[in-house]
Amino acid sequence: MSAIHETEWGTFHTRPVTLYRLTNSNGATACITNYGAILQSLIIPGGNDRPIDVTLGFDTLDGYLTAHPFFGATVGRCANRIAGGRFTLDGKAYSLAVNSEPNHIHGGYRGFDKHLWEVVRAGQGLGDVFVKMTYQSRDGEEGYPGNLEVAVTYTLTHDDKLRIEMQARTDAPTLVNLANHSYWNLDGHGAGLILEHEAEFFADRYTPVDAVRIPTGEIAPVAGTPFDFTIPKPIGRDMAGLPLLYSDDPGGYDHNFVIRDADETIKPAVQIRSPRSGLVMTVHTNQPGVQFYTGNLLKGAITGKDGVAYAKHAGFCLETQKFPDAINKQGKPGWPSVILRPEESYYHEVQYAFSR
Repeated sequence: MSAIHETEWGTFHTRPVTLYRLTNSNGATACITNYGAILQSLIIPGGNDRPIDVTLGFDTLDGYLTAHPFFGATVGRCANRIAGGRFTLDGKAYSLAVNSEPNHIHGGYRGFDKHLWEVVRAGQGLGDVFVKMTYQSRDGEEGYPGNLEVAVTYTLTHDDKLRIEMQARTDAPTLVNLANHSYWNLDGHGAGLILEHEAEFFADRYTPVDAVRIPTGEIAPVAGTPFDFTIPKPIGRDMAGLPLLYSDDPGGYDHNFVIRDADETIKPAVQIRSPRSGLVMTVHTNQPGVQFYTGNLLKGAITGKDGVAYAKHAGFCLETQKFPDAINKQGKPGWPSVILRPEESYYHEVQYAFSR
């Protein structure tokens, strides 16, 4: 039977933090905390009844309260990079925190992942279990204009699918581009590297970047490049052919792929298979892009769940989103808008489905 369990998970500025454990009838389990609307773990039944926790993260709240690379986080107000931390909206210039020199990234020094969210509903029905939480981002927070009301709903379905729905409304023109920043390893969070995982992207194009990881504005074909995953291949096969953009570039993917035929309806974005575990993850979304990041800056210095030191390429991220730095590319062909106005609503859905 499906079920929801709540566990006291510590405090944040004297306020209680809760971990919500969602379990479906197959034994799949998702753990979500209202600190940062973070996915702490996702356990999928494996072969021979061996469960696999497919997300990197921490066993306790303390790990998330210290600096970490956005494990499982809901990032915003605007995910990914904004060049120089600057943008102009309706003729007015804004400056944001430069928290990833020389750019702004993932909402600033204290983005949505570093706040306590309010749980407004948790329940179950037809074998699915869910938890919904909200956050009120005030006008001027991290430099962004407008009061923004945000809601995130995590649903674990009866057929081992994790669905994440992100919604937002504003009282003044602002930027919104939310994303989930989970790190995945289909062999298990502590099972080693993901370079042999086989990836297929439903994307014929990508957005090339400059020496500071800002898109150039071009939308280029993947054909004939290391970015071509239109036919399944190991993640690490062509990694050595990636351009090294700066002297201490750690190597690996950190690029936005343009999802084929994106039109705000749910479309397939990526499918990843582990030859080792046999587990397959298929990602669907209504967003036009997906940032593929291969954990290049993990260096073994972070001790995660079960005492595992996460090494470079120990996990990969698939951040469905609008394109990086889109606010500074407005008017360029093929570039989506990240501007949200009071008469509009923002809705972002991503589904992670697991099978064998």
